[in-house]
Amino acid sequence: MALDGITIAALVNELKNTINGARITKIAQPEKDELLLTIKQSISDNSGTKRFQKRLVVSVNPSLPLIYLSDENKPSPKSAPVFCMVLRKHLNNCKITDIKQIGLERVIRIELEHLNEMGDLCKKFLIIELMGKHSNIIFCDNNNKIIDSIKHISLLVSSVREVLPGRDYFIPDTQKKYDPFTITEKEFTEQILLKPMEIQKAIYTSLTGFSPVMSNELIYISSLSDKKNTAELTEMERLHLYRNFTTIMEKVKNASFTPNIIYKEDVPVEFSCIPLSMYTDDGRYTVKECDSVSYMLYSYYSAKEVHSRIRQKSYDLRKITNTALERVHKKYDLQSRQLKDTEKRDKYKVYGELLTTYGYELKGGEKSFTCDNYYTNEKITIPLDENMSAVENAKRFYEKYSKLKRTFEALTIQLEETKQEISHLESISNALDIARQEEDLTIIRHELSEFGYIKRYAEKGKGNKKTAKSKPLHYISSDGFDIFVGKNNYQNDELTFKIATGNDWWFHAKASAGSHVIVKTEGKELPDRSFEEAARLAAYYSKAREQGKAEIDYIQKKHIKKPNGSKPGFVVYYTNYSMTIETDISGIQEAAE
Repeated sequence: MALDGITIAALVNELKNTINGARITKIAQPEKDELLLTIKQSISDNSGTKRFQKRLVVSVNPSLPLIYLSDENKPSPKSAPVFCMVLRKHLNNCKITDIKQIGLERVIRIELEHLNEMGDLCKKFLIIELMGKHSNIIFCDNNNKIIDSIKHISLLVSSVREVLPGRDYFIPDTQKKYDPFTITEKEFTEQILLKPMEIQKAIYTSLTGFSPVMSNELIYISSLSDKKNTAELTEMERLHLYRNFTTIMEKVKNASFTPNIIYKEDVPVEFSCIPLSMYTDDGRYTVKECDSVSYMLYSYYSAKEVHSRIRQKSYDLRKITNTALERVHKKYDLQSRQLKDTEKRDKYKVYGELLTTYGYELKGGEKSFTCDNYYTNEKITIPLDENMSAVENAKRFYEKYSKLKRTFEALTIQLEETKQEISHLESISNALDIARQEEDLTIIRHELSEFGYIKRYAEKGKGNKKTAKSKPLHYISSDGFDIFVGKNNYQNDELTFKIATGNDWWFHAKASAGSHVIVKTEGKELPDRSFEEAARLAAYYSKAREQGKAEIDYIQKKHIKKPNGSKPGFVVYYTNYSMTIETDISGIQEAAE
């Protein structure tokens, strides 16, 4: 979800309550499209003077426009860019006197006061436009003239508006949208909701700062379908939509914001400053409230960045693994068909035996021979080569039988090896799905290299799976028991055969690639609730997680064996228990590392 006008309204409210009246003491430009403003303020009350320092991060990256307060610093280039130098010249130790949002636009206007070279008080404006690829930071004087901007836009780039020093600043009104703060009931019900399109699109394309997500929320709380067309709406439904719209806007006007992030399977999928019922009512999602809008934005984009980076960095490994899986599945299908063809081997053996027994009845030149099958006490017709004698035909059938028998024995072994290779590759694919750190990918790359799926790469020193700084996932059950989840095959082996002791419990998704899950019992009896939570973790961290439910095998570690020469993560067991459990792990506490 891009920053919409409602999120900007919540952010402006937070900034006004936090840094309004503070001074900008340092200006840096860590990236070509990013500003870092160090802000300090002293607040005096009955208990004395309190000082605080915050950093305002403003990014106008086309793919990730963002603004938030942070405590973290960022390294800056040795030579400051021109825009940064201009700001330093005018705004050294300036005071923030006001922070406004223009309408419900994604535009923040920061009013600043500073002393010029003559000691006179001057007013300037820093205007932050967060509009995707059109995002910009524009520095203006009190007469609305542009002094400079972080991005210069000429008429060659945009025919709508020039953003260059000396030009007048204005927000181009190209889309002719309604202002949600001033729109009337008649305009909403008769102009917006009569456009010939789906309701959702009609709303977000007609209202400034209203995102598709907020449009869907409005439709959801109005008990309508987002796929419904405006032409299908009754007069009462249009009025109901407007009433719910005004309820949302009242929250915005009254600054009644609740910053929250929506997660699905521990991955952030959405954020909002107003509770989204369409997610809170859906059991597949987890909603976590945040203390501030800045923290919400920072947490969301940080987590998304990590997730996106891992997915991007694992792309080559996924491609290698999927290609290998496709190849091995084709190999398995071919071997299965060949094995099915060997089912006729016993028929040739019977033909040979019957010809050896009754062949004396043949005179030569027959194309077939019908006799009693003493195995079934039924008549059987044996096809013959008319140019061969009975003995030669029998010998031919025995040779066919022997060949198919050898093929059957070889294919049975090969088929089992191919099944194990498929299981191994699926376990690697699952490890890629749950990888969280680059170290996890290093271990997976090592495993693919070790088993010949990619060319062995040179590792520094003893750089192998043992030196990678990757730890198993660690959860705490509701009853206080430690639960560990392996993130790859090497960790699975280490968990099961080094960390787990005899009476610890071991969990794994039945007939599905997945993590080994270990519950450390410390000699205590494990409550049912902890059994269920460990089983849910085993279901979630497996290939079965998309099914919603999974069958889980569980057994004490002392009954788990690892065959000699088997691949990492492969184990055998016989006397296990089983349960069917949901793959939802919400509510299970992950331990802080």
